[in-house]
Amino acid sequence: MNDAAQTLSVTEKVGYSLGDLAANLIFQTLVTFLAFFYTDVYGIPPATAATIIFVVGLLGAFAFTPLMGLVADRTRTRWGKFRPWILWTAVPFGVLSLLAFSTPDLGADGKIAYAWATYTLLVLVYSANNLPYSALGGVLTGNMDQRNSLQAYRFVAVMAAQFVIQVLLLPLVLILGDGDRAVGFRNAMTLFAVVGTAFFLITFFTTRERIVPPPEQRSSVLQDLGDLARNRPWRVMLALTILVFVTLALKGGMTIYYFQYYLSEPHLAAFLERVGFERAIAALNAALTGAGLTAFQWPQDAPTSAFSLFNAGGIVFMIVGIGFSRRLADRHGKRNVFGGALSVSTLFLLAFLFYPPDAIGWVFASQMLHGFFYGITIPLLWAMIADVADYSEWRNHRRATAIVFSAMLCGLKIGLSVGGALVAGILAFHGYRAGAPVQAADTVAGIRLAVSLYPALPFLAGVALLFLYEIDKATERRIERELGERRALARNAAPTVSTAPDAP
Repeated sequence: MNDAAQTLSVTEKVGYSLGDLAANLIFQTLVTFLAFFYTDVYGIPPATAATIIFVVGLLGAFAFTPLMGLVADRTRTRWGKFRPWILWTAVPFGVLSLLAFSTPDLGADGKIAYAWATYTLLVLVYSANNLPYSALGGVLTGNMDQRNSLQAYRFVAVMAAQFVIQVLLLPLVLILGDGDRAVGFRNAMTLFAVVGTAFFLITFFTTRERIVPPPEQRSSVLQDLGDLARNRPWRVMLALTILVFVTLALKGGMTIYYFQYYLSEPHLAAFLERVGFERAIAALNAALTGAGLTAFQWPQDAPTSAFSLFNAGGIVFMIVGIGFSRRLADRHGKRNVFGGALSVSTLFLLAFLFYPPDAIGWVFASQMLHGFFYGITIPLLWAMIADVADYSEWRNHRRATAIVFSAMLCGLKIGLSVGGALVAGILAFHGYRAGAPVQAADTVAGIRLAVSLYPALPFLAGVALLFLYEIDKATERRIERELGERRALARNAAPTVSTAPDAP
């Protein structure tokens, strides 16, 4: 069968997407709460926390991920190149996630050493899991429209994980820790580890690699790296990935401080009352207690409740945006849709710079509109990276999917490391005092810039980069057609082999 004609079943799309839901229960926690956990829960100084996040992130970007790309492309098993890594790392990923968010009493120096060790090991295993997972999305089918659909499924699952972390994690921490945040984080991560391991196994059993390099293909590391260096779309996507994830880490990590120290608490409380949020929680708890169950322990302070509702609104509108992504991309091409949607979403980021502390309604409206337009771009980023792998095969007559994706994940980790370190670094630079009820004016000013102007700048640079990305809609179709013809010829020339689904 021609690769371009392959249609993925709903079961395979859902099974694949559950792998990213599992990974993002941890990934979103790292992006949103790692700096907060280190400084306010485990008691590590902000500057030290910034160093740990930055250095380990760069180690993952420049060592673990590229090496994993080279290894995955050269992995040969009866299950394929990439699926076995999801199986092999499922349990270690869960265990290290739990350890990284545990709080053993080791003294000041011991805590820092423990954070270094557990975060380093978690980033290592994350690379061994997520790089093959991402590359797997590029070899399930050669049909670019099906890839758009697959990535839409995948990122609805990602948004579900993001909703759990950004909206429900703090209430879960209170519930599972009975008010003790350290115990709550540990118990929440235990739950995520169990669920995540099960989802990784589902991904392994429900997917199948179809785009396979010819058995006789052999390439050296230098050839793979040379192919990347000559691939301009790859260079553009690498830079774009870095910029996008700098913004996500910076805005995501700083927003909790924006709610705690900039927005007016009385106005936040009035807004929650006006939109019926408190009444909804009261009605939920009345129903739970009436049924003999435990009440839902939502945070009682207005900033934390409003922060969770703020994230919920953004995520819901991101999911709506994802729903428009495939149709727009099929009609106008991924590059054009990505650039247009990212431009508009950036305007709503910049708007946060101008809101006074009492403009709560405008803050929420901007978050939802930003979420909608950014949501359109989410599945397109990874579909474009898969297209870059096809572009490399089309130009060089050699396929190296994992090394292409490893470079993008390298960019992701660089972006997260820079953005995450900026969160802690900006706080330290502006004199943030952990646990203080009120922060200095300079600290608050730094927090405002870090949720508006600073994260908008990388997005704007990313829009400019897309003018150098040469895979437009016409080129997409040409690559898909010509690669399909080559693969069909290769299959016709090769001995017939069974394509039945494998079993471990």
